[in-house]
Amino acid sequence: MNAYLELQGIRKRFGHTTVLNNVNLQIHEGELVTLLGPSGCGKSTLLRCIAGLADLDGGQILLENKDIVNLPPRSREIGMVFQAYALFPNLTVSENIQYGMRMRGASKEARRKRSEELLALVDLEDKRDAYPQHLSGGQQQRVALARSLAVQPKVLLLDEPLSALDAKIRKNLRTEIREIQKQFNITTIFVTHDQEEALTLSDRVCLMNKGSIVQQGTPEELYTTPRTEFVARFMGSYNVLTRSEALRLFERLDSAAESFAIRPESLILVNKEAHNEAVHTGKRIMDGTIYMATVLGNIIRYAVDVAGVRLTIDTLNDGRTLLLGERSQVRLAIDESQLLHLEKEGA
Repeated sequence: MNAYLELQGIRKRFGHTTVLNNVNLQIHEGELVTLLGPSGCGKSTLLRCIAGLADLDGGQILLENKDIVNLPPRSREIGMVFQAYALFPNLTVSENIQYGMRMRGASKEARRKRSEELLALVDLEDKRDAYPQHLSGGQQQRVALARSLAVQPKVLLLDEPLSALDAKIRKNLRTEIREIQKQFNITTIFVTHDQEEALTLSDRVCLMNKGSIVQQGTPEELYTTPRTEFVARFMGSYNVLTRSEALRLFERLDSAAESFAIRPESLILVNKEAHNEAVHTGKRIMDGTIYMATVLGNIIRYAVDVAGVRLTIDTLNDGRTLLLGERSQVRLAIDESQLLHLEKEGA
């Protein structure tokens, strides 16, 4: 399948600093792709380059096989929602939504009809005559999204649009964004530094570091099969082990890798009754000492010292699980098949 939006060899520098280093990416029509990474990795700069708000130092941006690099932002048919929603304070909600259509010469009736459709879509029909300063942060975000959709863009760019909101509102709005994206089948690029947000929203996640995409794939692929230590550390609470630490746990390794990773949920605390079953299924049984226990809602996270190696273990907080305290002696089952062999960075 041909790419709907394709980035070829995108390069960008600010002075002597390389911000984007030969970025290549193909995005299919209707796909929601998330650019994930730490602050300063280049993800927002890449979004601004696609929108035409930052000039390239090299490369092509193809939309439906047409190079749009030399087109001004208003001619690219790309909508963008910024971290700061940039609503016009002197315009009502309805007028903000209609603004882009008015700039493009749409008739008053066409603008009104489109605005009403979008107000219903984002559940703000009762706020049509309100001004931005009278809206909550979540409501302002919905207006900004509706304004971007009003001009029927070919691509929608979302630059950390939820970062200023509290956790509960963020969860609700990211669900709404995903539903709207699917309803419109609009090709979307979403920028965030939040792993949970990326994993729950995306068709595909591109993890960036130092101006490059270091790994991409479905959310499940990126979480379950990180290729390097950076990816493993960024994608959650992986236990990243040196070769020496891995040998203390497994005694022998069928790999020449220098670093390894194992997920915290792949390490299982076992009682006497579960011991024989764990042994029967081929898991390695080891003794350890808890030095920290943290309740994270439905998860209890233990930090455990095992053979001189400090490991993180996640267990389900289901109401039946006994919270073990510090210095508790425990026994855990380790499944060697869950140990991931990591590549060297840049390999």
